[in-house]
Amino acid sequence: MSVFVDNLLRGKVAFVTGGGSGIGRGIALRLAKQGAKVALLGRTAEKLEAVVKEIQAAGGEARAFPADVRKYPDVEQALKSTVEAFGGLDIVINSAAGNFLAPAATLSANGFRTVIDIDLCGTFNTCRAAFEQLSKHGGSIVSITATQAEVPTPLQCHAGAAKAGIEKLTRDLALEWARSGIRVNAVAPGPIEDTEGMSRLAPGDVQANFKKRVPLGRYGTIDEVCEAVLFLVSPAGAYVTGATLLIDGGTSLLGAGPFLDMMG
Repeated sequence: MSVFVDNLLRGKVAFVTGGGSGIGRGIALRLAKQGAKVALLGRTAEKLEAVVKEIQAAGGEARAFPADVRKYPDVEQALKSTVEAFGGLDIVINSAAGNFLAPAATLSANGFRTVIDIDLCGTFNTCRAAFEQLSKHGGSIVSITATQAEVPTPLQCHAGAAKAGIEKLTRDLALEWARSGIRVNAVAPGPIEDTEGMSRLAPGDVQANFKKRVPLGRYGTIDEVCEAVLFLVSPAGAYVTGATLLIDGGTSLLGAGPFLDMMG
């Protein structure tokens, strides 16, 4: 059950990539519920505008900035527009991602590069573009990674490489930017229900096998990921930087698990 402290982020401005759907959407709604003004970046304007309307209907403030995280000038402009609209920047959430199942032996170079570009390069682009503003008064960055960063996983070499890069980037930036008052952390979800990622990674009847293999006996929820992010960006996480918080129901304790089963 979720427990809320009202207006925990009142007066803060948050920038969320991948904010039009899934975990990114959930985080945007949660931060807005806690009083933050929220800017959303993503490639599909219609999805972003739908989330903006949800936030506004609940009494919050939000703006949509359609853009691709792979294009640094566009991310930079979206952040500048965010500061112009809301008067500052305090929180950055890197949630934009791409993934699919693919054996390494048949994965195209373009497919590998695309996931690296969206996940890893997109995360760097956003962090780099946000640095100048965040360094003025301090702030918090949280990147969404995945358990594939640490667990060798069949059919996921592209995503694993990208997410491992994000975790290393998180630690490096946390060290370099600490003196600027910027905390940099990551959250690594395992299997989370009602997300596009799980529908791609565990299609059809594979779902039941995945769930049986989770030590806690169920998928996680988007709300549970949001709670972890909220902790990291809130005053409760003020002494946490360079960390990756696992939200996976214990699945990483078992290794590749059902992915091995999928290989036959």
